[in-house]
Amino acid sequence: MAARCLGRGVVRLLGGLRGVGARGLAAPRLWSSASAPAARAGSYQERIALAAREPAAFWGPLARDVLVWDTPYHTVSDCDFRSGRIGWFLGGQLNVSVNCLDQHVRKSPESIALIWEQDEPGTEVRITYRELLETTCRLANTLKRHGVHRGDRVAIYMPVSPLAVAAMLACARIGAIHTVVFAGFSAGSLAGRINDAKCKVVITFNQGLRGGRVVELKKIVDEAIKLCPTVQHVLVAHRTDNKVHMGDLDIPLEQEMAKEEPVCAPESMGSEDTLFLLYTSGSTGTPKGLVHTQAGYLLYAALTHRFVFDYRPGDVFGCVADIGWITGHSYVVYGPLCNGATSVLFESTPVYPDAGRYWEMVQRLKINQFYGAPTAFRLLLKFEDSWVKKYDRSSLRTLGSVGEPINHEAWEWLHRVVGDSRCTLVDTWWQTETGGICISPRPSEEEAEILPCMAMRPLFGIVPVLMDEKGNVLEGGDVSGALCLSQAWPGMARTIFGDHQRFMDAYFEAYPGYYFTGDGAYRTEDGYYQITGRMDDVINISGHRLGTAEIEDAMADHPAVPETAVIGYPHDIKGEAAFAFIVLKDDAGDADMVVKELRSVVASKIAKYAVPDQVLVVKRLPKTRSGKVMRRLLRKIVTGRAQDLGDTTTLEDPAVITEILSAYQEYKDKWGAAQ
Repeated sequence: MAARCLGRGVVRLLGGLRGVGARGLAAPRLWSSASAPAARAGSYQERIALAAREPAAFWGPLARDVLVWDTPYHTVSDCDFRSGRIGWFLGGQLNVSVNCLDQHVRKSPESIALIWEQDEPGTEVRITYRELLETTCRLANTLKRHGVHRGDRVAIYMPVSPLAVAAMLACARIGAIHTVVFAGFSAGSLAGRINDAKCKVVITFNQGLRGGRVVELKKIVDEAIKLCPTVQHVLVAHRTDNKVHMGDLDIPLEQEMAKEEPVCAPESMGSEDTLFLLYTSGSTGTPKGLVHTQAGYLLYAALTHRFVFDYRPGDVFGCVADIGWITGHSYVVYGPLCNGATSVLFESTPVYPDAGRYWEMVQRLKINQFYGAPTAFRLLLKFEDSWVKKYDRSSLRTLGSVGEPINHEAWEWLHRVVGDSRCTLVDTWWQTETGGICISPRPSEEEAEILPCMAMRPLFGIVPVLMDEKGNVLEGGDVSGALCLSQAWPGMARTIFGDHQRFMDAYFEAYPGYYFTGDGAYRTEDGYYQITGRMDDVINISGHRLGTAEIEDAMADHPAVPETAVIGYPHDIKGEAAFAFIVLKDDAGDADMVVKELRSVVASKIAKYAVPDQVLVVKRLPKTRSGKVMRRLLRKIVTGRAQDLGDTTTLEDPAVITEILSAYQEYKDKWGAAQ
C-alpha cells in the first residue's frame, strides 16, 4: 500500500526497497539523548522566567538533549537586534534529516512516519520511518548525480505528498537548500521565486489532484522555466498515469531513483547553515525569501509541536496545511518528524467530496491533534452540524487554529461542535518569519484557563512588548499597540536571501532594538495577548499573507490601467479579501471587459486566491501632496467608516473623497441589485 504514496512510478521502486533493513542509517552519533530533562525541570512559571532572564541557560541544555549532534556547540547564542545579528548553537554540527529519520529508524524502523490522506476520498497510505529514510536517500543520491551540491538551491513545486516530504529531507541530507513553492502559484510567481533563489533544479509532479480536479503542474513548470536561466534539470514524478511533455531538461524522477542506492551519507552542517528559503509577501511588490537555518529552527519546531499540542508518543498528528507554507514546514514535516510522530499529509480540500471530509478522516485515522485554518472552519460551519457529528471524534484531544485571528463564531463551533466542549483549543499566533508558534494558550500551568479567540500566552523565550505610535513601550494591561518581540529565539528567520538590508528595514527599523511583527495586539489586565490584525499593507486571504503591492503590480501591467490601489476588507469566509480601486485611461473602452482581464492577469501572475473579490473603477485615487496613496481612507470607506476618516489635511484634493464615496455607493447599489 505504501508504494502508491510516492507517485505511480514509485510502486516499482519501493518493491525493491522492502527488506533492505537499516542500511540507510547514518552512523550512530554522540551528544544525543532520548529525553529532554531541561524541558521538564521546574514549574511552567519558572521555565518562562528562566527563558526570558537567561536564554542560554534555558535553550542550551534543551538543544543538547533534544537534537542529535555530530559536534557539540560551544556558544548557545550570539544575537543583537540592533545590528541584525542572530546566531544560535554556534560551533555545533548536525544533519536535520538524521534528526528526523535515522534516529527513529534505529529505534523503531517500522513505526509510521506519514499517513497520506489522498485526494481520493477514503484512501490513505502509510509510510514507515524506514521507507521514508530509504526513499529520501535515493532521492538525495539522484540530486547529487544531477549536479546538486551543498549550498545549491532546489525548488520543490509539489502538492502535499510523501515524495514532497522526501524531497525536502533529501535536500537537507546533502546540504542543499530547498525552497518549496505552493503548488497553487502561477508560472509567473514560480519563476520569480526560482530566479530570486537561483535554483539549479526543480522537482515537480506530472499533475496534481485536488478536490477531484487535475492540476497541470508540469505545464506550469514548463511555462515558468522559460524565464529561469539557472535551472539545469526538472525532476518529474508521477501522481497520475497521464503522460506529459518531457523536454531536454526533464528527467523522470522515479526511474532515476530506482538506479540509486537507499543509502546516502549525511552532510554535517553548521548550526547556522541555511536549511531552507521560504518566500512570503511583503509590503513591496517583490516576495522576500526568508532564510531559516538548521539547529535553532529544528529545535524550536520540535519543542513547540510537543508543548503546544500536548504531543505524546504514539499520537497521530493531523495538520492539514499545505507544505508550501511555513505551517506545513514546521508542523507537517520538521517538528513532528523530529519528535518521531506520525504526521498526516492532507492532499484534498475540506469539502471534497462533502463537508464531512475532515471528520471522516479523523474517525478513520484516529487523529489526536487537529490543526487547521479559520478560513476552513468558517466555511464548514455554514453546513449542518450533522456533517461533523455523524463521525466519531473521540480520539481528538487538541484542536488548533492557525494563519489568522479566529472569530468568535468559528471558535465556538470548533470547541462545541467539533471538540464536544472537551478538547483543548489552541488559537496560535506566529509567522513565516518566526519559524514556529510564539503565542498560544498552551503550554501553561495545569488546567489554566483558555479564553476564546485569544492566543494568550507567550511561549518560552518569547518576550512581547507593545509600542505606541511614538515608539514608547506600553506598560501594564488593557493596552493596545504594535506587537514587537524584544528577545531573539532559536526558530526565527536570520535574513532575507540576498538582501540583509531589506531584512533590517522590514523588521528592525521601525522600533530599533526590537523585532516588529507587523501586527497589532491588545494586552489584557491579566497579561494575555490578543492579535488585532496587520498594521502594514499586507492582507491575509484565507490564511495566506499577500502584499497589496503584489496585486497592484500585477494589474499595473494592463495598458488601460495607469493606477491601482488594493486594500483588504473583512470577508465572512476568507477572513480578509482584496478590494481593488482602479483608474482607467480615457480610451480604455469597455470597463467591464478591463475588469475581467485584470482578474485573469492577477490569477495568472500570482494565484487564483489573490484575485480581488471587488473591483471599483474611480476617476482618481486619494493622494497626499507628495503623491502617496492614502489607503487607510479607502479602507474606511469600504468598511463603512466614512464618517470617521481622521486627518485628511494632507490630501492633495479633499474633493476626491466625495467622488469615491459616490462611485462606491453606485457600485454597491448595482452589485446589490444583481444579487
